[in-house]
Formats: sequence, structure tokens, C-alpha cells
Amino acid sequence: MDLNEEQAGGVTVLQVMGRIDSTTAPVLGERLTAMVGAAGARVVVDFSQLDYISSAGFRILLLAAKRADQTTSKLVLCGVSGKVRQLFDLGGFLDLFTIAHTREEGIAAAG
Repeated sequence: MDLNEEQAGGVTVLQVMGRIDSTTAPVLGERLTAMVGAAGARVVVDFSQLDYISSAGFRILLLAAKRADQTTSKLVLCGVSGKVRQLFDLGGFLDLFTIAHTREEGIAAAG
């Protein structure tokens, strides 16, 4: 898993590439917790280049969403498609997150 962070109009965009599994999930968890830990933070997680997410990855996302709610931060996912979208659907996670189709839509939703 590779992570790439950039700023776009006051929103932090974190691109996740590769696989999120039990080995890589803690790294993502630390990064997301730090990002949504600041009150009022606006974060978009771009999964357009994600190949796979395991239950450990979903746990990290749920914890980050909970932390975002506690700090009145906004967490938006985007680029969830293909096999990754199927995993979100099978796990019942599509309704638990704000999910945008594109990065631009995600940035608008986070703003």
C-alpha cells in the first residue's frame, strides 16, 4: 500500500494505492486518525487506485469515521469502484460512509 497526501481547496486528499490488509491497515489507521483528529478537518480518501480492502481495512475506516464525528470533521470516500465497491456492498458499508464517485465530487462534499 502506498499513500499520497495533497491539499485541494482546504481539503486534504489521501490517495490510497494497492491493498489494505492486516499488515497495511495500521499505517492507514494512524494517518487517518491524525488527519481527522483536528476539529473541523475535511478529508477525502481516494480509493480509485485501491485493489483490495480486508476486514482490517474496514475496521480502520469505521474507527476514522467515528473519530471524525467526535471532532466534527468531515470524512468522504471517493473512487470506490470495481472489486472494492463489491466488498463495500457485501459488507454493508456503502450506507455507512459518504461516498463520492470522483475526487472532485468528494472535495465538494467535504467542503
